[in-house]
Amino acid sequence: MQFSFYKYQGTGNDFVFIDNRSLFFPKKDTKRIAQLCDRKFGIGADGLILLENHTTVDFKMVYFNADGQQSSMCGNGGRCIVHFAKLLHIIALKATFEAIDGMHTATINEDGIVSLKMSDISDIKVYENYSFLNSGSPHHVEVKNDIKSISLQQEGAQLRYGLYGKDGANINFVQEIGKDIFAVRTYERGVEDETLSCGTGATAVAIAMHNKSLTASNSITIETKGGTLKVTFEKIGETYKNIYLIGKATLVFKGEWIC
Repeated sequence: MQFSFYKYQGTGNDFVFIDNRSLFFPKKDTKRIAQLCDRKFGIGADGLILLENHTTVDFKMVYFNADGQQSSMCGNGGRCIVHFAKLLHIIALKATFEAIDGMHTATINEDGIVSLKMSDISDIKVYENYSFLNSGSPHHVEVKNDIKSISLQQEGAQLRYGLYGKDGANINFVQEIGKDIFAVRTYERGVEDETLSCGTGATAVAIAMHNKSLTASNSITIETKGGTLKVTFEKIGETYKNIYLIGKATLVFKGEWIC
């Protein structure tokens, strides 16, 4: 099977993109998807994303984790697909598209900075040591004094499986590093390891920190291992609305898969 692919990254969160408007790609072939994402035997990525036609908006986003399973919303992937749609001349500077969690709008400037509108968030569970919320994907957000010293593979996996069971959740450890600036490390389910960045994780962290009154700002900087993201929002009553995930999306290379 031969087809073109595009490799993208958004603050180090990397993806294989395929133009699937002709619906040629076998979406149920989890082994093939996992192979494409494999860093030793494939292209290498945190996930695979298909761009497909949509009847009423610009396009549809279909996201798969690196294990080959279709998954919940990916924020950095959502930013990158807007750049991809611009590359394919589907959009100019604005986009409306459908993902698994519903409709999204976005803008992209000439420098590749994408501002992606995320879903509203109202259900935030606050426990003694952590918060849990869904920002398009389920996220555990826990504040630590020194996230650099954490064995993320071990502690992330323990929480991902031990606290959240088979379905799991993404695990975020957060440290305040400045006024309205938070550093985060994320263990992602489906990847089953730390990723350099997680867009829905950055979103969840910003909302959780505001909800816990650790910041009063509605514009929060999130420092990931792969770079800087910004999250802006409004709180209307008990609901966070007009949430935007902002950061650069970058095309790394284009290639041909011939296996």
